[in-house]
Amino acid sequence: MKTGIRRQVLWCAAGFALLANAVTAQVKSPSQKPGVGVKPAAPAAYPAALLKPETLTAKAPESFDVRFVTSKGAFTVRVTRAWAPNGADRFYNLVRNRFYDGASFFRVVQGFVVQFGLSAHPDVSKAWRDANIQDDPVTQSNKKGFLTYAMRGANTRTTQLFINLGDNSRLDAMGFSPFGEVTEGMEVVEQLYSGYGDGAPRGNGPAQNLIQERGSAYLEKEFPQLDSVRTARVVPPPASGAAKRPASKNPQP
Repeated sequence: MKTGIRRQVLWCAAGFALLANAVTAQVKSPSQKPGVGVKPAAPAAYPAALLKPETLTAKAPESFDVRFVTSKGAFTVRVTRAWAPNGADRFYNLVRNRFYDGASFFRVVQGFVVQFGLSAHPDVSKAWRDANIQDDPVTQSNKKGFLTYAMRGANTRTTQLFINLGDNSRLDAMGFSPFGEVTEGMEVVEQLYSGYGDGAPRGNGPAQNLIQERGSAYLEKEFPQLDSVRTARVVPPPASGAAKRPASKNPQP
């Protein structure tokens, strides 16, 4: 059992890599049925600022909510900047500039993680490939529902994220620093299509380098059953006197 856990942890680190050599083989699922399901419309044009990562450096609020509308339903993430300031700031700028619109949940491993964050547009992916941010200390644990950046080593976080589908606290010691958590709609996250599983060779999922090179066209053709983000938007704070949103079950210490 310990050997199996060790292999999964090692694969986690490798599978989260953003470079082309992170996942190089494409394996098509035998049960794949092209054209199954209703796919969202092609991603809309993106803001020109997404081609200049160095300009997107606004400081995030101390706490803010982001509502994801997906092909399976909606869920909300609450970000607490103090948990991981660099990660929160990067996420805030990406969402404000619609980076995640059209992005697919390309790696869904039941009981482990839902991973996403490669742009639907190849030129945007190219612009952000090496736009790394510095690591944040790990102040929260990778518990179910917590949102964390994927990375391939020290100071390599860019745009890829994962939502923990189980208790992955073993990732804490590897430097994976959560910066938010799902506060509404976790049942939607758990229903995202997982039939392709992990990337090759451990599953039939897509190759990350091909997502970067071809964008949504590659995924819609080869992996048509994947769910995707339709929109991701910062939720405006409630008006003065309005009822407050429920507090997180895992508040900041």
